[in-house]
Parts: sequence; C-alpha cells; structure tokens
Amino acid sequence: MRPAHLEYHRTARIGWLRAAVLGANDGIVSTASLIVGVAASNAGRSEMLIVGVAGLVAGAMSMAAGEYVSVSSQADTEQADVARERGELASQPEIERRELAAIYVARGLEPTLATQVADQLMAHDALEAHSRDELGISEIVSARPVQAGLTSAASFAVGAALPLVTLLISPPSSVAAVVAVTSLLCLTVLGAVSARAGGAPALRAALRVAFWGALAMGVTAAVGKLFGAAV
Repeated sequence: MRPAHLEYHRTARIGWLRAAVLGANDGIVSTASLIVGVAASNAGRSEMLIVGVAGLVAGAMSMAAGEYVSVSSQADTEQADVARERGELASQPEIERRELAAIYVARGLEPTLATQVADQLMAHDALEAHSRDELGISEIVSARPVQAGLTSAASFAVGAALPLVTLLISPPSSVAAVVAVTSLLCLTVLGAVSARAGGAPALRAALRVAFWGALAMGVTAAVGKLFGAAV
C-alpha cells in the first residue's frame, strides 16, 4: 500500500502573516525614521528616545485599532453576503443549484457532471458550497479581526524595539547612521523571511522592503535637517 501523498500549503497563513509583516515593517520603518529625523535636527539622545518610545506606543495602538476596524469591515461584508446567500437558498433553491452548476461548467466540467457535483455538494452543505465557490469565502481565508489586530500590534512593537535598542547602544556621534543601517538590515531580513514563509521569492521581497525603508528614512532625515536648521 502506497503512503498517502502529503502536501504542505501556506494559504492558511495569509491572515496573520500579512498582519505580522505589515506591523513589523511599519514598526521598524516609522520608528527608525523618527529617530533619524530627530537626530538630523541635532537633538540629544534623550529626545530621540522619548520620540521613539512614543512612536512605539502610538504606532502599536494605531496598528491594532486600524487592523481590527478594517478586518471587521471585511468580516461584516462576508457575513452579510453569507446571510443573503442563506436567504436565496431558502427562497429559490433551484436557481441557486443552476447557478452553482454554471460555476463548475465555467471551471471546465461537462454540464451533466457539473449538475451532479452541484446536487451532491448542496445535499451535503448548500451554504458552504455557495460560500466557497460563489462568494470565495472559506474558513482558511475568512477575516479574523481580533487575530489581525493583536498580531499587528505585537509585531509593530517588536519591530519598533529594534531601532530603539540600536539607539541605546550606538555611539552618540553616529546615532543616525547606525540606526539607519541596522534598520535597513533588519528590513532586508524581514522581507526575505516573510517571503520564504509565504513561499515567494526572497530576494525581490527583501529589496522591495529595503528600498521603501531607505526612502522613508531619507525623506524624514531631510525634513529633520530642514526644520533643525530653521530652529
């Protein structure tokens, strides 16, 4: 007897992986940019630390609230669509059966076979079949607001802590440069790791994240230098 063929898919990671990558990336970029910008204005280490800690707390709370609200909106839309589909199944099951069969025909099945598949799936769980194949909603990719909010907040805090630790151990004369370089290295590693976790090419993701991080820090440093000179 041949052993069962086991497949390993990463689709189940989509919800928390997206929130974690977004939170960590935003934590590193925003906090490092704040520190570099304040450093460019010739501020002291204590001022940079206060700004960085405030950015960590505010950013983590903002990420949690933003992710929760946005994913909750997605979940509300999904639930409304499922409720509408439940009502249509109760009021016009024959139309819904033909609609489901038409979906399978469009995917390549013969009409007779598509009808048989639709009949069997609706007999098993009509709402699940229509939610999955008509609406594109399944247990794997459905919205989870609490998970997204907590993951974003935690990953933001971890990401933001990296520039802060670098600030504390950097030589006073080169804080901006050390924080910027260290943060870009962290962003590169984050991009590569998140890409590998999702099964995507690592190099392209790493370069993309590093580019936008460098741009954010460069613009913030320019603004800090401009306002520092003005003051």
